[in-house]
Amino acid sequence: MADTGLIRSSRKTPTKFDLHGYEPAFERDGTPSCLTWSVEDVADWIDYLGFPQYRGPFADNLVNGRRLINIDASAMPNLGITDFEDIKIITKKIREALGVEEPYWNRSISLKHRETLGLYLERKSKTGTDADALTFEDFRHELEKEERFKMKNAKQPSFLK
Repeated sequence: MADTGLIRSSRKTPTKFDLHGYEPAFERDGTPSCLTWSVEDVADWIDYLGFPQYRGPFADNLVNGRRLINIDASAMPNLGITDFEDIKIITKKIREALGVEEPYWNRSISLKHRETLGLYLERKSKTGTDADALTFEDFRHELEKEERFKMKNAKQPSFLK
């Protein structure tokens, strides 16, 4: 590696969260801004939340903004995070950053879809060109089309289906 002549500082430089604080932010279309975070941004945010000991597990597992969608309490032990109190706090903060509701395990399946944003994020968490190209607006249109189809078919007598 060539010597660039730059002197590396031994002090920890402040993160963007240290400098500006943090409030969950959303784009104009309603999607969370954190989806575009890099691995380093997620590690900085975890540090900002008061968990510098977990920077490594998040960075080592390449958790970026899109992968943050899949981090819930059941995924934390796989990252090496086992303190239950820490798990509760971090997962709550992840849900706040993503703008999704807390899971309600007693929810009836007869109800309409869960929140649209949560469903969109599940689809967006996948990798590939389809997930990359999917916009929140397109997803909403898909969901509306699916609902219209279900309503149309629910009104027909069973012998016509």
